[in-house]
Amino acid sequence: MRRISNELTLKEAIEQLLNAYGMKDRINESRLINSWETVVGAMINRHTLDIHINRKVLYVKVDSAALRNELSYAKDKLIKNLNKYAGVDVIKEIVFT
Repeated sequence: MRRISNELTLKEAIEQLLNAYGMKDRINESRLINSWETVVGAMINRHTLDIHINRKVLYVKVDSAALRNELSYAKDKLIKNLNKYAGVDVIKEIVFT
């Protein structure tokens, strides 16, 4: 079936809407934050106090200095796995506090 040039699929229309209102990045950030427990596991998630993204940097507040140190060693792997789970490169860096 041939489409007329001004016809869009529902998926295309939603993508254009999200891009027009600048919401696509926020949705991807939300997807990444929601994947935190899946990627790091329940134990680390229990010790996570706060998590947010600002300018492609993921800020993670944990309640243990030892855990913060261990997570910093796995930073590159976490960035790769979180971005993979989100489906796009959402973050470039992680800061543990």
